[in-house]
Amino acid sequence: MSKDPLLQPYQLKNLTLKNRIMITSHEPAYPEDGMPKDRYRAYHEVRARAGVAMTMTAGSAAVSRNSPPVFNNILAYKDEVVPWVRRLTDACHDHGCAVMIQLTHLGRRTHWNKGDWLPAVAPSHEREAAHRAFPKQLEDWDIDRIISDYADAAERMKEGGMDGIELQAYGHLMDQFWSPATNTLEGPYGGSLQNRMRFSLEVIDAVRKRVGEDFIVGIRFTADEDMEGGLTEEDGLEIARTLQQTGQIDFLNVIRGHIDTDPGLTDVIPVQGMRNAPHLDFAGKVRREIGLPTFHAAKIPDVATARHAIAEGLLDMVGMTRAHMADPLIVRKIAEKREEDIRPCVGATYCLDRIYQAGDALCIHNPATGRELTMPHEIRGADEKKRVVVVGAGPAGMEAARVAAERGHDVTVYEAAPDAGGQIRLTAQSERRREMISIIEWRLDQCMARGVRFNFNTFAEAADIETDKPDVVIIATGGLPHTEVLSEGGDLVVSSWDIIAGDVKPGRRVLVYDDAGDHAALQAAEIIAASGAHVEIMTPDRSFAPDVMAMNLVPYMRALQDKDVRFTVTYRLKAARRSGNMITAVIGTDYSNHIEEREFDQIVVNHGTVPMDELYFELKPRSKNLGAVKQEALIFGQPQPLDANPQGEFALFRIGDAVAARNTHAAIYDALRLVKDI
Repeated sequence: MSKDPLLQPYQLKNLTLKNRIMITSHEPAYPEDGMPKDRYRAYHEVRARAGVAMTMTAGSAAVSRNSPPVFNNILAYKDEVVPWVRRLTDACHDHGCAVMIQLTHLGRRTHWNKGDWLPAVAPSHEREAAHRAFPKQLEDWDIDRIISDYADAAERMKEGGMDGIELQAYGHLMDQFWSPATNTLEGPYGGSLQNRMRFSLEVIDAVRKRVGEDFIVGIRFTADEDMEGGLTEEDGLEIARTLQQTGQIDFLNVIRGHIDTDPGLTDVIPVQGMRNAPHLDFAGKVRREIGLPTFHAAKIPDVATARHAIAEGLLDMVGMTRAHMADPLIVRKIAEKREEDIRPCVGATYCLDRIYQAGDALCIHNPATGRELTMPHEIRGADEKKRVVVVGAGPAGMEAARVAAERGHDVTVYEAAPDAGGQIRLTAQSERRREMISIIEWRLDQCMARGVRFNFNTFAEAADIETDKPDVVIIATGGLPHTEVLSEGGDLVVSSWDIIAGDVKPGRRVLVYDDAGDHAALQAAEIIAASGAHVEIMTPDRSFAPDVMAMNLVPYMRALQDKDVRFTVTYRLKAARRSGNMITAVIGTDYSNHIEEREFDQIVVNHGTVPMDELYFELKPRSKNLGAVKQEALIFGQPQPLDANPQGEFALFRIGDAVAARNTHAAIYDALRLVKDI
């Protein structure tokens, strides 16, 4: 047997877990009609097949109709969920993987205009900042019904073959009862901590009576809300002791913090640039003092940290949830002593930010996650070896080279810069976002291990391509900043890239005009503000930086709000004119004919990129497919037809920002779904 602490079995009640690595409950928002159908099953099954000991589904499954599915939650209050749950559990059990599900009532952490348009309910009328619904304060008959709903849902999950359930408390209805900040009830469910725990204890008792003593029941809870007026660490430990003393709770899954605001949520689930495993020692303290089996997950992205958590007795099971979104094969690679091959989680939190904008969870640099029905996590070898030339070593080009090499092809990459990375290398100029470079470094290592040839400092021309005599040419040359967006004065502005790269020094009074809404504008603004300059961030949209999204916005705000920075929405920069040593900005709006002028000494424009596509168009007439991509084949993962030009010399494709300005995920997805069939 392996001596690796992570690969040791663990006995949880009557359940033997084959190792110490788990995927904690999370909702990737893959349900269809509230049911965990084939996409949901495939997502968990591929991770089960790779060896994870336990996967927890849902984050969280709704037990009641008046807990509307604001995250596209599984609807555990419907009987029809049972056969879908059974398909999922059977698929995972076939690979020796335990399966649990998280059940909850969201309380005020939802909105009334979802689901059946029932009012949100909570132990007070105070709304949650993140979801903005003013809840109805619970009545006794509401409480009785919700307790019964929990028991009904738990029974459905047992019938569906689950090994256990996890009751979700933190930030949800149970915690809203516990916390003095959110419970203004009088009588048996309000006032003292003992009274505030009554609802949860009644739920647990009702669940136990329904599922029996052998079924595993745990709870995920915050043992310290870390907020003014909220639960303290002492309160959290007292809650844990009370739960332990009931004899009805089989494990604790420990959280620290509060999730009612974006900053609070980001401290609970840290993003890139924030400390790894910030609450691990705290979880270990709860384990020591309470003695129940203890689980925990919060930015534990690497095997070394996970191994430390188990070896030092801080946890019984360690959650590597976002890490498994980046690489579902983690456990297999550990067992095969291939840890260096693990695709790293870079903390971009593209996954969660998409969920909180009503999207589905996607990993920023593993486009197969959530697409297991059509996209491979493991690349199969090609029937015929080909010569593949990739032009550009940004995220799209590096993924194309990696996948082509794993297919067994002979791969050559041309890159005009001295290093691989493209826009990712620019992003990683920020110390806070330097983890992003792992997207490139991992692919570079994978390529080098498979003999890919790199020609850096080489601006590829058509003659270079001819010399290589390729079968396939992939243009991944990216784009250049698009700053020609004004009616006049385009020569007076600089790009966000100029600031980030350090090619242009910040001015003293700076307008950052952001018409793209992505990271580049805020990253440039952060550099300018840190220099001591006045910065105005202007956008014609009704909100700024919409593509940065909630959790990633938090570090920017923390870096900007204590400096001389102003945010202006719904105004459009029309023109720029030289005025002595200053630049006059002509500012309008889409909402009226209003025009105003203000003076700055520097204007920075962020308006996406325009493709660097000259080489593509030069090669296009000589290609077998004339550069064409059949959309149906691309969408459904089928090989591309190459019969448009029988006299052509090679297949030609372009991907990423060489097509149009998008993002890192789109660029890498372009490469995977095209090259996997070459």
